[in-house]
Order: sequence, then C-alpha cells, then structure tokens
Amino acid sequence: MDNVDDASVITREGLQCLLDALSGRGYMVVGPTVRDHTIVYEQLTRTDELPTGWTDEQDGGHYRLKRRPDDALFGYAVGPHSWKRFLHPPRVSLWQATRDGDELRFVPARDDPPRYAFFGVRACELAAIGIQDRVLMGDDYIDPHYRSRREQAFLVALNCSVAGGTCFCDSMGTGPDVKHGYDLVLTELLDDNSHLFLIRSGSAEGAEILAELPRTPATATHQAAATAIVEKTRSQMGRSMPQTAIPALLMDNLEHPRWADVADRCLSCANCTMVCPTCFCSTVEDTSDLEGHTAERSRRWDSCFTSDFSYIHGGSVRNSTQSRYRQWMTHKLATWVDQFGTSGCVGCGRCITWCPVGIDITEEVRAIHDDVSSGAKE
Repeated sequence: MDNVDDASVITREGLQCLLDALSGRGYMVVGPTVRDHTIVYEQLTRTDELPTGWTDEQDGGHYRLKRRPDDALFGYAVGPHSWKRFLHPPRVSLWQATRDGDELRFVPARDDPPRYAFFGVRACELAAIGIQDRVLMGDDYIDPHYRSRREQAFLVALNCSVAGGTCFCDSMGTGPDVKHGYDLVLTELLDDNSHLFLIRSGSAEGAEILAELPRTPATATHQAAATAIVEKTRSQMGRSMPQTAIPALLMDNLEHPRWADVADRCLSCANCTMVCPTCFCSTVEDTSDLEGHTAERSRRWDSCFTSDFSYIHGGSVRNSTQSRYRQWMTHKLATWVDQFGTSGCVGCGRCITWCPVGIDITEEVRAIHDDVSSGAKE
C-alpha cells in the first residue's frame, strides 16, 4: 500500500496529520482559506482554517462567496490567487547598494525562500505550474528565483468536485481531474454518513508521507465515488472554448472587427494578467532613499496592458487598447504555442471572473470563429 500511486482513504483527522507531517518535514504549508470575502491562498496549520462549508458564485465580472448546505472543505472553484504568487512572486529584490562617503557598495539580494507545500492544487493549476516550468526553467536561460522555489515545492493536488461559472478547463484538456505532476492527490468524498478523502501518491516523497498517515485501503466503492465526482464536475463547466484550430483562427483574423468591439469595453486595467496563473511579464525598477544613501533594484510583475510595457525609443509599440488586448489574447492562445509548445491558457476562468466589465475570452474566440464560419458557408 506504500507504493507510488496506491489509493487509500483518510478522515478529516488524517488530513490534519498530513498538514502536521508536511510541517514536520520543514515545509511551509500554503492552502485555501477565507479572507476579505474571497478564498485565497495563505499559510495553514490546521484544517479548521480551510474554507469549510463555503462555495463561490462566479460569472463575468462577478464573484461572491455563499454558504453550502454541507461541511465540504474544498467545495469551491478557484479564487483570485494562483500559486504563481509564491513561485514567481509579485516583487523580488535583485540587489541593494549603499553609499558611505565616497565608497559605493553593491550587495546581491538574499533569496532564501521557504520550502513550500501547496495544499489543494487543482488540475488547471497544476497545468499552469507546468507551463511556467517550461517558460522559466525549460531553456538555457533559467530564472533562478523561480527555480529555487519550484524545485523544493511539494504539491498536494485536488480533484475538483465543483466547477465555477467561468471554468472551462475541460475544453482545454487541463481538468477537472488530476493526471500527473503531483506528490499527493486528494478527492473529497462527502455524504450524509461520512466525510472522507481518497488519497494517492505520485512521487517517492509523497509515498513516504502517505505511509505516515492513519489510513485504510480504498475500496472499489471509494474509487467509483471519486470517479463520479469528477465526471459530475466535468458536466458542470460554466464555459467552453470552441474546439477549433485557435492559433490559426486568431492569426488569420488580426484585423477582424471584433478586436475593436472588445477594445470599446476593455479598461486596460490588467486584472486579467494579474490573476492569470501563467502570465509571466515583469519589469525592473530602481528605487533609492531620499538622502541617496541606499538604493535597490527589484523585479516586479508587469502587464502587456500597460502602455509603458511596449515602450521603446520613440514611443509605445502598442499604444491603443485594441492592440494591447489583441497582443494578450493572441499570445495566450496562439503564439504561445509557437514559443513553448502549448497554449498559455488552462481554462481556470479567472480572467473572466475578475474582469470589471466581464470580458469573456471564450466568447471572444467564439465570436470570431462563428463569424468566419458563417462567411465561409456563404
């Protein structure tokens, strides 16, 4: 029962033992909790910090928490945070400089991140981490800050029991079931008589930790219940991406009037890129104190929706909202494939939910697809 990928069943008390086992191995456990009327990722030590009995209501430009009729710990879709916040932080110090008289000293910034254990990683989020692995560690030019966090991270994945109103992972082939890339994976089994968690290991360290937990072998009934939960979630997707050759569709229609239509609604606020689990754009900035004694260079998140992002000598390359939105969407769904071999979208739906005006990436693709298709038929 201790081999990789053996299935067991644990109780909620066993789930606490899992948190304790991870903490005992020196991991900082980060998982979902309720704060500021949202479900966010923060450090956890106890299972009662999980969003017990909460679910989320999501649609374009709409997010609300509401109570469930049960005590599910993972009965929600995804919130505004992604694991990118911990692996590719919003701000990283690169170096500091100090001046003492005529002497100027440069000191590389210390980057000593904790060993993270991510608790409750959805299938779409695992896919997003895999995409960032490819972007930030997959070539000769490796981001050392990302690598130092990623290589020591432990991933406790979660098969989804709820699909949000803006989820479309099924049509992107990234969920709702977890297939690979995890150390442990959970499926919450909740009914009127019991509250259990089917658990499997996916790595040697995952198997070692699983062996430490109070557990019983999973039965065929447990396995069937877990499969039924995932299939029910698959049938509840709030959105779907058109099943067509999207890269060719977008790149062949760069002057389609739909781009102007979406630009009339887009605020260029960059919310979509901030909540996206795969966007990786950044910039570098220098700051100093008022007396000029200390200075720091740091890297922070940036967005292709800002006019300064494409600024070169003479002005911005993309100075209109239309050109910036088109750049984001065509890169995410088309040229990303040329660069990295996959789409840059995992179907989590965050960009739809957290867009203040409810712009829907699946709707935009569908509008161009349907218009082109109807024109071809004529």
